[in-house]
Amino acid sequence: MTTMTRPPRAPEASKRPTKSSRHPRLRRTGHRRWTAPIGDLVIPRGIQVALWVWVSFNLLMAVWVGITSLKSDSEIFATPFGLPASPEWENFVSAWTVSGFGGVTLNTIVIVTVSASLTIALGAPAAYVLARSPRRWIAGVNTYTALCVALPVQTILVPLFIAKTEVHQFAVEILFGWWDDRITLVFIYVGTSLPFTIFLLTAAFKGLPSALPEAAALDGASPARTFWSIMMPVAWPAVKSAFVLNFLHMWNEALLVLVLISSPDQQTLPAALLRLYGTMQYNSNWGGLFAGVVIVIYPMILLYLWIGRRIMEGMTSGAVK
Repeated sequence: MTTMTRPPRAPEASKRPTKSSRHPRLRRTGHRRWTAPIGDLVIPRGIQVALWVWVSFNLLMAVWVGITSLKSDSEIFATPFGLPASPEWENFVSAWTVSGFGGVTLNTIVIVTVSASLTIALGAPAAYVLARSPRRWIAGVNTYTALCVALPVQTILVPLFIAKTEVHQFAVEILFGWWDDRITLVFIYVGTSLPFTIFLLTAAFKGLPSALPEAAALDGASPARTFWSIMMPVAWPAVKSAFVLNFLHMWNEALLVLVLISSPDQQTLPAALLRLYGTMQYNSNWGGLFAGVVIVIYPMILLYLWIGRRIMEGMTSGAVK
């Protein structure tokens, strides 16, 4: 009599996932979970509410400034929070012509665009070298760059003014009197903005895969060709973010302009706005002053609202590999 023996069954795999295979659970901050675009970072609801309140307050202030710029002086003080009975477009004409905002706007666009472009042209190659070089002293250079970012510009105003005076005298002698303080301002803008640009783009280039330059080297591409043709297009979001952030900073900067440029015709918009505010004690023109504020701040607000998300994506491109 033969007995049938059943072969032993393989142990069934546990249907419950192990602890290591589970996805990390996000901490709840309320009946909804709010996540930032970096990994599983959770932003608490309190911070979300505070940010929304702060953004709403600033947007309301910008709208109030725009509405007030269309009022007459008497209407501004009679109904400060009401709508204008009839828009006073003459305020913008006064700010653009009488206060000289027309020529100063062209100065600002040229100075800021040239300065931001030169900053990227010099900062991007330097950041790529700092990100890809294997030498030990590179870490010290990165530390020095971070310290320069933390250095406020107010601490170097006196050396900058002395250097500007010496450079102006030297350039006048060499170039037979042809020199412009706006060129000096461009150089100083580039020098003061390079540390931040290098610091930001170094993190972006470090986040790129090292296989890209290695494959280009195997194909016979030179380091310069690898940088301009391969690495720069890949890191273009971070480069655009650095350009826009430098553009915004230089557009709103007034301290260096007031210290380094004495001619009103060569100054930028923030300095012209401060000069217009200084004349208010002699000539009350509050509508024209608010119109000048609109001319200065509205282009940058619209620019940031248009590409704000791209700026954040570019700034965080090197945060997570």
